Amino acid sequence: MKKRWEEPQILVQQFMANEYVAACGDSGTVYKFVCNAGKRDNEYNVFLNGEDGLAETDDDIPWTTSERYNPIHYQGYYHPCQTTHEASTNDEFIKGYMYQQGRKGVNTGSRIDVIVWTDNGTNTHCTKNLDMSSWETEKS
Repeated sequence: MKKRWEEPQILVQQFMANEYVAACGDSGTVYKFVCNAGKRDNEYNVFLNGEDGLAETDDDIPWTTSERYNPIHYQGYYHPCQTTHEASTNDEFIKGYMYQQGRKGVNTGSRIDVIVWTDNGTNTHCTKNLDMSSWETEKS
């Protein structure tokens, strides 16, 4: 029996990644940043920039201020813990600013721009390093 000649063909399948493909067991990446905004022995009022992303506009959210001024998000005041925190890159990091808290919770001094990590709304940590691309990362 004679074989019939056929022109050679190349078949290519495209790889399509899906949720069942893991990258070497990595479960995510974390940012490492230092809670270093302000001076350790001072108290600060922290504000989150609102939807417009700009500081000191009408849509800003008082985050840690005196209870009289902000009963909804009242968390007292902020002071830097100087600790290096590890937070998932999926966590919310919010641009904001802070002022030193003076007598009766009044803002004093000049504005300090910060990035705020609230640990899912349970705490407040601020860094003065505003360039997140320079933060150290680590696979978790």
